[in-house]
Amino acid sequence: MILEEKAPDTTEENTLPEPVLGITESLLGHRWVWRSGADDPATLRLGSAIAQSCGLPEIVARIMAMRGLKAETASAFIEPRLRTFLPDPSCLKDMDVAAARLAKAVQNHETVGILGDYDVDGACSSALLTEYLRQFGCVVYTHIPDRMKEGYGPNEQALLGLVERGASLVVCLDCGTAAASILSCLKQKADVVVIDHHKAELSLPDIHALVNPNQLDCASGLNHLCAAALTFVTLIATTRALRRNGYFSEDQPEPDLLACLDLVALATICDVMPLQDINRAFVHQGLRVMGKRQRVGLRTLMEAASVVEKPNAFSCGFALGPRINAGGRIAESDLGFRLLAAEDDFSARQMAERLNDVNRKRQDVEADILDAAMEQARLQFDAGDAALLVTSQDWHAGVVGIVASRIKDEFNRPSFVASEDEHGKLKGSGRSIPGFDVGAAVIAAKEHGLLIAAGGHAAACGFTLAREDLPAFHAFLNERFEAVRVYPKKPFLSVDAIIPPSAATSDLAKALGVLAPFGQGNEEPVLAIADVKVDRFFRIGANKRSIRLTLSGEGNRKINAVMFNVKNDVILDTLENLSRPTLNIVGWLRVDTWQGRENTTFFIRDLSV
Repeated sequence: MILEEKAPDTTEENTLPEPVLGITESLLGHRWVWRSGADDPATLRLGSAIAQSCGLPEIVARIMAMRGLKAETASAFIEPRLRTFLPDPSCLKDMDVAAARLAKAVQNHETVGILGDYDVDGACSSALLTEYLRQFGCVVYTHIPDRMKEGYGPNEQALLGLVERGASLVVCLDCGTAAASILSCLKQKADVVVIDHHKAELSLPDIHALVNPNQLDCASGLNHLCAAALTFVTLIATTRALRRNGYFSEDQPEPDLLACLDLVALATICDVMPLQDINRAFVHQGLRVMGKRQRVGLRTLMEAASVVEKPNAFSCGFALGPRINAGGRIAESDLGFRLLAAEDDFSARQMAERLNDVNRKRQDVEADILDAAMEQARLQFDAGDAALLVTSQDWHAGVVGIVASRIKDEFNRPSFVASEDEHGKLKGSGRSIPGFDVGAAVIAAKEHGLLIAAGGHAAACGFTLAREDLPAFHAFLNERFEAVRVYPKKPFLSVDAIIPPSAATSDLAKALGVLAPFGQGNEEPVLAIADVKVDRFFRIGANKRSIRLTLSGEGNRKINAVMFNVKNDVILDTLENLSRPTLNIVGWLRVDTWQGRENTTFFIRDLSV
């Protein structure tokens, strides 16, 4: 059951949701509102039933009820098992055909060509399939297109190059659905299988098999899986086909597919898939596999990124993922894949350190263009544009997606950022807010003749167009996203519960931890604490923009708190105010490790006076 919390569709004051603690505009500009279902009497009843059946505190059980869980489904949520949620691979259109073709390649020891995307999902998918085929003796050549020179997805030169190296089967991973005309170059030369999850156009490629739950005639309902998850399901189907063919024996045992779940978890998190049902099981189990640090590439990357604790969704999304993506953005497009597929410590450590350096450079490149992009976006927002579309000849095409995400977060609007090359062609990326599908939008724009190339999914997209079509494309986006004009600049901040200072304990933090892994579709519970004051305040970090503080509340109860990367000077001034104003705070209660000691800490997300 995939649940989706919809954003409000109006901002008329008399229809706005009731503010939590009366906060209509916080210091960060948010209106604090109750998460859907928080004030529903049914939530209290369901919460009580869950608390009794699972032995959980009432507040944790109520939060589970607000996420649509019931007493009979709560235990499967807390301890998600693959056997509970894993679908029959055959429910996917063309899956049996794709699995049979891969099984044939294994049995005949064919040479296989893989063309994968340059992001985390593409790198993980490519590493999964490469590792699987090579253990059976197949020769595998993998090509990750150069973002700057080749762009996204298959191209004829790369495809024909794989065939020239002997590939009788070419598999496109995390790309290929929108490449019907390009893939036709392999007719009569090699079989083509595409495993992808991006939005499909009306014209699909005429190939051996297309496994994509987002094609219109696929009734699997698995459109919430990323490409690496689909690749994993394909490996299950392929193993099943080989088993039926009598391929396995004492000399050729079945592969340990569960050992691959570390890559599936990483891709699912970094591609921002909803962490519910099968995805939750993939990530829950995959993080355990990752925690064993048996994959040399991930182990060395965790060391380079200073991930010393057990990996979690946060470290995957904010430490490991950005480093793998960095190679595809501004350096060697296949560096992330090669690291994940590495087999020896020495080469893996070299690549991990290289990605660490590249990521620092990526941060510098991003910072160089962010201010100018934000100013363009601000002018468009002030002018009332529904979609923000900013461009420049001076911007590095490898970081436009990250900048689009920053603009989206700042203005709460679908945002598009493009870099123009010397030929007047713009290549860009888009990012969106809930309820507005940018992938479908750019595909529709291409069908209207406004774009040269387009692809993506609901939250993210890529596109290419000619400079002269830019005004028409922006007008198209403004019309398509008309409904977003009434949204506030800052999204509402949903609160799960209010707790007194005395409840901010390690017991509650650990109880909330059973709801992890957190991410898209299963956000970490946001708690509010009212009427606290700052006792002690320390600036920390290299730029002194992060703060560690001690708060005191009712009954002089002390709360350890932290707030990272504070860019808002008003917040810093408020916290350092010697008059010690009374504050309301919202954030996350966690058990964290600081200087080798376990502490209960409130991570502040927002505050008000």
